[in-house]
Amino acid sequence: MVGKEKDGGRQGPVQGNPSSTLAGGGRGPIPSRQQDRAPSGADASLFSHPEKVREAASRFFFRDIHPRLFVGTASDRYGGWIHQIYTPERYEGRIRQRVQRVGGTSFTSQVLPVDSVREYFEHFSVLELDFTFYSPLADPQGRPTRTHRTLEEYAEHLPEGARVLLKVPQLVTARRMWRGRSFRENPSYLSAELFTQGFYQPALDLLGDKIRGFIFEQEYQKKAERPHAGAFALELDRFFSAVPRDTRYHLELRTEALLTPEVFGALAKHGVEGVLSHWTWLPPLLVQFRKRNRHFTGRSGELIIRLMTPRGVRYEEAYAKAHPFDRLVPGMALPRMFEETAAIVRTALDRQKTVYVVINNRAGGNAPLLARQLVFTLLKGTGDE
Repeated sequence: MVGKEKDGGRQGPVQGNPSSTLAGGGRGPIPSRQQDRAPSGADASLFSHPEKVREAASRFFFRDIHPRLFVGTASDRYGGWIHQIYTPERYEGRIRQRVQRVGGTSFTSQVLPVDSVREYFEHFSVLELDFTFYSPLADPQGRPTRTHRTLEEYAEHLPEGARVLLKVPQLVTARRMWRGRSFRENPSYLSAELFTQGFYQPALDLLGDKIRGFIFEQEYQKKAERPHAGAFALELDRFFSAVPRDTRYHLELRTEALLTPEVFGALAKHGVEGVLSHWTWLPPLLVQFRKRNRHFTGRSGELIIRLMTPRGVRYEEAYAKAHPFDRLVPGMALPRMFEETAAIVRTALDRQKTVYVVINNRAGGNAPLLARQLVFTLLKGTGDE
């Protein structure tokens, strides 16, 4: 592989940059929908060297798109990315096979060693680590868990200046969890103690300012199982009042009915940013953005956009279509996903925000190819088509 870019140096978490308020706290007119559309020429200055960005993206290098735009993936170490992101000779004899059951079907995948994260960061500028979603880093007695040991291994190999987004354990974020053969109430739901002692503090001890965001992902909730949006806003208020203050908190809600002014007001009160997610049962990205009046609720000045699955396609179906994650699947990733992501990115950059775009293989088959398509979409109208 040639032309590997070097990192520009460590940057700590962004502080300050008070966000616009919501739920009655906003001032001034709401921008028109015209501003959601990716401009066609006037915004060429957004990319100082579009031809270089395009050439680099064609070779799967996404590190220098824009000073405040960071593109990465949800998880890493996929064998399907060999010859795109990973050089096979580096890992000869160390690539293992893993069998995973999804939706009753077994899938065999190649998994690279953790030290491949160094080569990952030669191509991408941010990495979302998802495995922390499945277990805290410390057990109730304060002992390191298996997840802690894996994150510790990552900490040993992450390059200087690496930017990491961590998924908060579902034991903290899920109202209901699968237990035995059914979903049951989660007794540790929004436990400030579990979050702080079992995850937040151990994560800081391991990664420090490499952590650019903590993602609180909450599952889709059926009407009969979810609270009123006002009651949910109070739950969030209590939780974020009890945990350590930090500008790196991002909440992803997968229930459209909870995308309300009361909820966004609670997030704004605590400086928590809402995640925009292209996911199964959520409305299109621009609809989500308009539901918050195109405001930003976080104090960090940073937005996370996650491209997870095609809309209307369940996890199991998306996984089966995308596996083994080595090519784009025709018809999975529609142009609208890229166009709306690009429009929101441009709006955020125009407002001096920092944007992290995280891409999952399940969104279309192969995250590196999806990232390339996103960059090409962003470059439309810059004169380099």
